[in-house]
Amino acid sequence: MAASPQIQPFFDEATNTVTYLVIDPESRKAAVIDPVLDYDHRSGKASVRSIDRLLAVARANDAKIDWVLETHVHADHLSAASYVKHKTGALVGIGEHVRDVQKIFRAVFNASDVSLNGAEFDHLFKDGERFKIGALDVEVLHTPGHTPACIAYRIGHALFVGDTLFMPDYGTARADFPGGDARTLYRSIKRLLALPPETRVFVGHDYKAPGRDVFAWETTIAEERANNPHVHDGISEDEFVAKREARDATLAAPMLLLPSIQANMRAGHLPPADANGVRYFRIPVTLEPQIEDEI
Repeated sequence: MAASPQIQPFFDEATNTVTYLVIDPESRKAAVIDPVLDYDHRSGKASVRSIDRLLAVARANDAKIDWVLETHVHADHLSAASYVKHKTGALVGIGEHVRDVQKIFRAVFNASDVSLNGAEFDHLFKDGERFKIGALDVEVLHTPGHTPACIAYRIGHALFVGDTLFMPDYGTARADFPGGDARTLYRSIKRLLALPPETRVFVGHDYKAPGRDVFAWETTIAEERANNPHVHDGISEDEFVAKREARDATLAAPMLLLPSIQANMRAGHLPPADANGVRYFRIPVTLEPQIEDEI
């Protein structure tokens, strides 16, 4: 019988992100999934208050963090992966298709230091790859659609889906980012929904669906199949694509999109310092053609 992990969620209300501390109860080996670096875009100040709280809980539980596991290159929060690695010696892993994301965004930000081969990360996971956290068996599932590099981690009877699925009263991830695709997302989700119905599902974000007063982040495959308004049993691929693309056309860019991509495609490292020793995020400016010569 597969070992069951101890799972401690940490909800960051500023970015609606859930970070997970996953511990093998036998060996006390652990992983951190999707860690958040606190960042105030108004002031440009970053801090480690949130991730330090997680690290303190890990220490109190005598847990040794061996892995930082990213589900994708996040567009709504900065990753604290590099900080966790510095503090614990953990390896930082992400899906191998992070290379595709780097190829898209290195050009956008003129980020010449970015490798294009994922070298910023310690390990690039392939679809179907298996590894262990202590005695816990982990399986990697490639789930593209939200981004090309999205993966889910199946740890015992728990499934960490990142942004691919939300709570069953809310829906699914958007698919309009560069490299995203609604049809691909549907097929990735159907792959997840084919897992045993009792599988515990841990989502990467929650925004409180209408009528729900509390944040939530744990559900099951059975509940998703029965109640998710976007992908419940009976929703066809074409119906999903039409609904998803219509919804995406109304969505604004995430508030932290530009800084998040720049840090997260570098495994949580900030861009290199300029000659004055200061690190900067770049903001590409798009001008309407009629004013290009006037501004």
